[in-house]
Amino acid sequence: MPNRRRISQIPALDRPREKLRRKGAAALSDFELLEVILGNGTPGADVGQIARQIQKLMQKGMQAVTYESLVSLHGVSMARAGKILAALELAKRHLVKGAMPLRTMSEIVAHLDDIRSKQQEYLVALSLDGGQRLITQRIITIGTLDAVLAHPREVFADALMDRAASVIVAHNHPSGDLQPSQHDITLTQQLVASGLLLGVSLRDHIILTKTDYFSFRQHHLL
Repeated sequence: MPNRRRISQIPALDRPREKLRRKGAAALSDFELLEVILGNGTPGADVGQIARQIQKLMQKGMQAVTYESLVSLHGVSMARAGKILAALELAKRHLVKGAMPLRTMSEIVAHLDDIRSKQQEYLVALSLDGGQRLITQRIITIGTLDAVLAHPREVFADALMDRAASVIVAHNHPSGDLQPSQHDITLTQQLVASGLLLGVSLRDHIILTKTDYFSFRQHHLL
């Protein structure tokens, strides 16, 4: 494995903090942003080595980034772990607070345009906070040409991690037929029941084709 360059070996104009100053934060990679947050390394670990460890941890999902997992990394002190977690929490609160609520069907469907033309059925879930603002959107599973197989636990596992108040699930019908199948109806019933037990309500289940959509809530099937 080739040796990674230390910050001191990178030309001054290309170092993360200078690059951020000249080009803005959006120009930096995730790795470079982590280097900026960390600031410097420790006697036993270069800042790049520490950033690489944290980046690998984040790639497992944000639920893997905990105080315990951070302090277990070489070069991450208790103070540094707290700084990283505080930065992530501030970003999450700001993004959620600044998001517009998804109140109308047109606003919701606009977030689902990317699955309309898929040749396989995609099941996605939108986690919403108490103000109906989008926390995050995920692909839950990808099915066949005419069926998407999912279990309620796959929908609600991440929603619980998000501390969501409600979820919207949606999937596409590549066939162009908007009518829900018996499996679609059964899955919806299971999601409603699971949501009641878990305290995360199912706000809607939406079926999409290239040109139209079907809402279980609008058809009084929830």
